[in-house]
Formats: sequence, C-alpha cells, structure tokens
Amino acid sequence: MRNILLAAVAVSLGAFAPAHAADGNLADAVNRKVLRVCSIPENMPYSNDKGEGFENKIAEVIADEMKIPVEYTWYPGGFGLIRRTLAAKKCDLVLGTVQADEYTLNTNHYYHTTYVMFYKKGGPLDGVTSFSDPKMQGKRVSNQGGPIGDQLAKAGLMPTAKAYLINVDRRYINPEQEIIDDVLKGDIDVGVLWGPFSGWFLKPHLDKLTVVPITEHVPGTAKPDYRITMGVRANESNWKRQLNEIIKKRQGDIDQILLDFKVPLLDEDLKPITKARK
Repeated sequence: MRNILLAAVAVSLGAFAPAHAADGNLADAVNRKVLRVCSIPENMPYSNDKGEGFENKIAEVIADEMKIPVEYTWYPGGFGLIRRTLAAKKCDLVLGTVQADEYTLNTNHYYHTTYVMFYKKGGPLDGVTSFSDPKMQGKRVSNQGGPIGDQLAKAGLMPTAKAYLINVDRRYINPEQEIIDDVLKGDIDVGVLWGPFSGWFLKPHLDKLTVVPITEHVPGTAKPDYRITMGVRANESNWKRQLNEIIKKRQGDIDQILLDFKVPLLDEDLKPITKARK
C-alpha cells in the first residue's frame, strides 16, 4: 500500500508531514463511537465500497471487538490517501501500512506476507523457486520495481524483464490481470504478484499455473517479505495501544480472513502459515 512496497502493495498512501508529538497522553481526534476507516472504494481484494475486501472484513473484526459500527471515508487509489483522509482527521485508521512507515504511527503487524512468482505448469520452469535458478536465464519476468526489481537485476534478468505499472487507480487499470494474461499467452515466462493480490487474481487459473512464494533473502537486495500494520496519526499512541490489544486478541480471526482470501502468510521463520493461530 504506499511507498515502493505498497505501491506494489497497494494503494499509495501518499505523503504528509508527520506530527512530532510523542506524548501518548495528548488528546487525540479518534472517534470512539464509530470506527472511522480510511479506504479505497475499488481496490479488491483489499477493499471496495460494498465491504467485500479482506480489509473491510478485518475492520469489522476491530469494530466488533469495540462494539461500534464501521464508517468509511473513501478516497481513490493513488497518491494522497493519507494526506486527504487520515491527516485531515476525516477518519482514524488505515489498514495495510508497512511497519516503520515514516508517514504514520504503526501498530504491531497483523500479518506477514511476501511476493509470489508463477509460471505455466508442466513446462521447463517446473521446480523453480528462485530467480537465481539456472533455468531462469534468458526468461522474461514481469517487473513492477521494488524488491523484485532488485532480485531480477541481481540475477541478470533485467534485460529481458517486462515492466508493468504499479501505483494505479484500479477502477480503470489492472496491471495484475495484465501480468497473468501475459503469462497465459506466453508473452512472458514468469509473473510476479504481491502476495495479497495473488490469491484473488490467480484463483481462476490454478489448474494451469504453479504459484511459489518468494522468501529468499538475496544479499545486496531488499527483502521481498513485509510485516503489515495498521496506521494511525503520529501523536495517537493510546489509540495505537488499543489497536495492538485488539490485534493480539483477535489474531486468529484476522488470520482466517486472510487465509480465506488466499493471502500467503509467513511466520517469523518465513515458513507458511496454513491455519489460523489460536
């Protein structure tokens, strides 16, 4: 969501000048009668204005724990979401931020995920789990920049890589579907998607495609996996602590939502999480 990663991930949060107050006892602007969520109306599988995305459903878990309803402030995908919603105090919570995001105060992470690679089943790439595999030499791979771009460059695959857009308004363009279509047509050999997108967009094609989470940490490149957090305004430490307590208490419910959407979840040893944690 959101800097280079969440530009892949999602939905650029855009920049604003963060507040510097560190006193968690300062009065905050959080509405405790309604869970006011900043979100994007057409950004599946994350969110939509029908409440069908996994972020919508996670917001419902938080609201359920607080015994209050959810209310959305909608803003189109692209730059400016944070500045025009959270910073403007029109809402109090953004889901899907990156731990240590400089523009928000971040909660503890509520899931840990990574990119996936995919290619046609029954072909010469069967068994490939890394861009450094000798079978990858000369192959065409999708490239949306970020840590995957680093790995492609390190593996010598950049000259044959095909660039795709990343930070877009998904009401009008869908680069993830373009990548899948190009693999199926044979225009490229390997597609790469950010994990939360992968389960949603690849689901109709799993009979034809092999999907492999990318967990290799290649020396000299950015790691491909990220811990995903919720973002609040920079001086709202008490609100952050309340959310951390809810995440801890309802982690199993959050896991199940993400697993239902086929989001690849990792534990701290980069091993797949296949069942909701207790």
